Amino acid sequence: MDNKKFGFVSISGRTNVGKSTLINSLIEKKIAITSRKPQTTRNRILGISTNQKSQIVYLDTPGFHTGYKRALNKYMNKLAKHCYEEVDLVVFVVDRFKWLKEERDTLNNLKDLNKPIILAINKIDRLENKEELLSFIKDIQQKFNFLAVVPISALRKNNLKNLTDEIEKELPDGPFHFPEDSVTEFSENFFISEIIREKAINRLGDELPYRLNVGIDKVEKKKGLITIYANIIVESSSQKGIILGKGGSMIKAIGTSARKDLEVEMKRKINLQLFVKVSKKWTNNLNLMNKFGYGDNF
Repeated sequence: MDNKKFGFVSISGRTNVGKSTLINSLIEKKIAITSRKPQTTRNRILGISTNQKSQIVYLDTPGFHTGYKRALNKYMNKLAKHCYEEVDLVVFVVDRFKWLKEERDTLNNLKDLNKPIILAINKIDRLENKEELLSFIKDIQQKFNFLAVVPISALRKNNLKNLTDEIEKELPDGPFHFPEDSVTEFSENFFISEIIREKAINRLGDELPYRLNVGIDKVEKKKGLITIYANIIVESSSQKGIILGKGGSMIKAIGTSARKDLEVEMKRKINLQLFVKVSKKWTNNLNLMNKFGYGDNF
């Protein structure tokens, strides 16, 4: 009988290279929020992919926060460090020919981990001249002895099988740790809150997204309809005003967009009741962070 393989894989890279899109494509379900704004991942988004031979658990690792002193930022830095320590290998995602300071810094941090690293060159569907890719790969292979270099398109799902084949080669032998039909370890409430948070942060300015959280009060399920009562939590009355928008226009837009996504993912009609609450300075209050699910429990 063939040995089964099981392992943890971290998806790493700077903002907007397509990490969350890659996880969603690998799992074939939306479990990680996508945003062009930096540092939107706050939790270890666990995506689980299982076939007959292997079970891969993907971690969408939060980026390291530099220059921030709030308790939430310290929590996220500790979480990122812990994620890297527990994985069997790292998939380092870059955007085509972009090799900036962030890539250099990330690679230097990854080198210290002494973990196998696969380089995934994303967004190749946007390349006009594929020949340029060969010279980029040749140059980048001189920077580090990558386990493999795999060009992909996370959005178009191009070449993802080659990526998973390379991952599977490195996984240790071992039994599956999750039921074979699992795609994530997070609760339905967490999934709902992340969809709402995604829609909010993608409509707001650069600072406010990191001052908001989403809490689910209640989910009521009746035949053909799911009613969700949710709160967008901010730190001040002025932030509440921004979330509400003129005549309630902003919260209406957030709610409509979130409802449409939730109906697709949950395959039911959704009645989303969205409210805004102020919880002063929650991002620097350990008790409130614990209440909102950012406890030191890893």
